[in-house]
Amino acid sequence: MELAAARAAQESILSGSPLSDDLKVSETTGKRKYLMVVGINTAFSSRKRRDSVRATWMPQGEKRRKLEEEKGIIIRFVIGHSATSGGILDRAIEAEDKRHGDFLRLEHVEGYLELSAKTKTYFATAVSLWDADFYVKVDDDVHVNIATLGSTLARHRSNPRVYIGCMKSGPVLAQKGVRYHEPEYWKFGEEGNKYFRHATGQLYAISKDLASYVSINQHVLHKYANEDVSLGSWFIGLDVEHVDDRRLCCGTPPDCEWKAQAGNVCVASFDWTCSGICKSVERMKEVHRRCGEGENALWSSAF
Repeated sequence: MELAAARAAQESILSGSPLSDDLKVSETTGKRKYLMVVGINTAFSSRKRRDSVRATWMPQGEKRRKLEEEKGIIIRFVIGHSATSGGILDRAIEAEDKRHGDFLRLEHVEGYLELSAKTKTYFATAVSLWDADFYVKVDDDVHVNIATLGSTLARHRSNPRVYIGCMKSGPVLAQKGVRYHEPEYWKFGEEGNKYFRHATGQLYAISKDLASYVSINQHVLHKYANEDVSLGSWFIGLDVEHVDDRRLCCGTPPDCEWKAQAGNVCVASFDWTCSGICKSVERMKEVHRRCGEGENALWSSAF
């Protein structure tokens, strides 16, 4: 039954059709529909980063449950396991999860060079647990305005295959030893070439059909060295709408503050120089104070 559903989903995606209503029912029997699942990518060493997010833009306790039930928004920190499963690192996460209840644990061994694999596993796991319109990945050193993110994504509900983020096309780095080195640089043509357009890795969102596609094909989707390039490569040959929305990559104050004052609230804010908010543990509260949408924005929103 599951194999048949997977094949039907695969055929519908490749044929350019949205998943049928019948298939949606069979895939999601007993599950409610959500607007979005927001997975915050985190590491064992990032406890202080997680606490800075909990203290600012991620609702806690009863408010988080209300967010899920009333607004259809799931938010979880996403982490796998250590190489020695059940060791001190895993026990620390288990204790933290027991206190906060805000983790999504993956069947994945953590490691910086394993981010592409972690991304695949995240989407496959999330789509199996929650039936949502969109699946979001964000780093734990990025500030997010949840209501603005929700309203931004909701505008794309009519497109079954949409990939939303700040699209970029950086250079393919062939030189060994540099950050973001691409071991498979020869696949991208002559030296000095740039990558195909893809969303920067700090925050991006994909629709349900694309998350299902990743889940179904996870064992044959190629992993490049860089996670954001890998994700873009999985969609480059599909009939997918690429949405370049620069509100998903605002700078930290004063940039996001000026935009908020002008009525153009940012979805996400970070520093390009640090690939996240520089010194995010110390600065997240300040960014939230100056660029946050305000708590009322979330509870008054209808998506």
